[in-house]
Amino acid sequence: MTILVLGATGKTGRRVTSALDALGVDHRAVSRRTDVRFDWADQSTWAAALEGATAVYLVPLAMNLDDAEVAAFVPRAVEAGVRRIVLLSARGIPEDDGRERAVRESGVDWTILRPTWFSQNFSEDYFLPEVLSGEVTLPGSGDGAHPFIDAQDIADVAVAALTQEGHAGVAYELSGPEALPFGEALARIGDVSGRKIRINDVPAADYTAMMVQGGIEPAYAEILTMALTAIRAGHDAALSDGVPSVLGHEGRLFDDYVKAASAAWS
Repeated sequence: MTILVLGATGKTGRRVTSALDALGVDHRAVSRRTDVRFDWADQSTWAAALEGATAVYLVPLAMNLDDAEVAAFVPRAVEAGVRRIVLLSARGIPEDDGRERAVRESGVDWTILRPTWFSQNFSEDYFLPEVLSGEVTLPGSGDGAHPFIDAQDIADVAVAALTQEGHAGVAYELSGPEALPFGEALARIGDVSGRKIRINDVPAADYTAMMVQGGIEPAYAEILTMALTAIRAGHDAALSDGVPSVLGHEGRLFDDYVKAASAAWS
C-alpha cells in the first residue's frame, strides 16, 4: 500500500503524514512545495503524485467552492490504481456537494470526514493574527457554543480509514468532546497566554466585506459568515460521535489543545 497525502503541509495533512511515518506505512506527502509537486490548478502535476498510489487522503482547496478539480481528479486517481479515498469535507456540507458526490461515485472504497471548525484555527491560521492583536472580529452576536475539534483527531480518524478495514462507504461526522462559546474559548487561550482577547461584534455584511478585502473569494466569505453567525446564534453546538466510534476514545479537550499550542501565542 502506498498512500498519497494531499495538502501535506496543511493542518491535517502534515499530521496524517506524521502518523503514517510512525506506523511505518509507505506514503507520498505532496503539496505545491514538495519535491513531488501537486497543484490542484495544474493537472500536469497529478500523474507523478498518483504514480503507484493505492489510497488517497483527498484535501480539496479550502477556499475553492468549484468541484471541477475533484471531479476531474477522482477518475484519474482510480485509473492510476487508487482503490481507497478518504475525503476531508466539513460539517454542514449539503448531500449533493459535488466533491462528495465524485468520491461516492468513484467505484472504489471511500470514506468522508465532516469535521467541525478546527481548534487550530486559533493558533495556526484564520483567527491567529487577531488573537495576537487582542481583538477577534466575529459576525453577529450571541453566546452559542461550538465543539471545536483538534486537527490531530481528524488526522487519526483519517489514518484509521486509510489503513484499516471497516470504514468504506461511511461519512463520519466529527467534533470535539465539548461545545464552547467563542468567548470561553478565547478566555481559555488568554489564561494560558496571558493575553486579554476581546470579541468585536460586527454585522454579517460587514464581516463578509472584511473577508473579501482580505483576499477571500466573495462566495466563500459569505459561507464563512453564515457559519460563524449560526454558531454564535446557538445553531451548531451538537456533538458528533465519529471520533469515539472510530478511535475508541473521546477526542482531545480544548484545554489540552490550548496547552499544546501555547507557544503560538507567546
